[in-house]
Amino acid sequence: MQQLLFTVILSEMALILVLLFKTPLRKLVILGLDRVKRGRGPIMVKTVGATVFVVLLSSVFSMTKIQKRWIDEGAVNPTDQVLMAKHLLEATLMGSSLFLALMIDRLHHYIRELRLRRKSMEAVQKQARGSENGKVEEAKALEEETAKLREKLKHLESELETRTKEVNAAEANAVALSKQSEGFLLEYDRLLEENQNLRNQLQSLDRRLSHSGSKKNT
Repeated sequence: MQQLLFTVILSEMALILVLLFKTPLRKLVILGLDRVKRGRGPIMVKTVGATVFVVLLSSVFSMTKIQKRWIDEGAVNPTDQVLMAKHLLEATLMGSSLFLALMIDRLHHYIRELRLRRKSMEAVQKQARGSENGKVEEAKALEEETAKLREKLKHLESELETRTKEVNAAEANAVALSKQSEGFLLEYDRLLEENQNLRNQLQSLDRRLSHSGSKKNT
């Protein structure tokens, strides 16, 4: 039994060393432990652990009985000394094996948790990078749209300036035409007045001529 316990302890120590350092063997060990913890594996491990713990308690109980016998008899029996050393060695080996098994279980658990955390962190980082890329693309699109709107605004401002000049020129032409029409109206009134004066003069001449003709006839 002692040889078996020594073999178990050495195996557990080797597993712990493999789990502590990042090597290709660690992946294989982790895969093996994952399979052990599936299905009926946990039940078998708990059963073996409970059996070892019961044997450990039995060895401790035997040591207490031998020690009590020494106290009662007041003498040390060589056989009891051998049994005491045997039980003590076996109890130490079994306790060490249980402790190392617990250490292996916790290391495996923490390594899995660390892997899950790394994967989640990588996913979050990828999502953050994707969102940053999306924001950069959106910013570029907004800049392009802003540039297009600025070009349209410049075009509209130049067109508005051209239209304003045309309107001002049209207003100036309208003012000039209105002044020219006023001049034409004044000239027309003057011509009408001269025409009326000429008519009056012709009428007076006609009257004089007709009056002088009537005198000659008489």
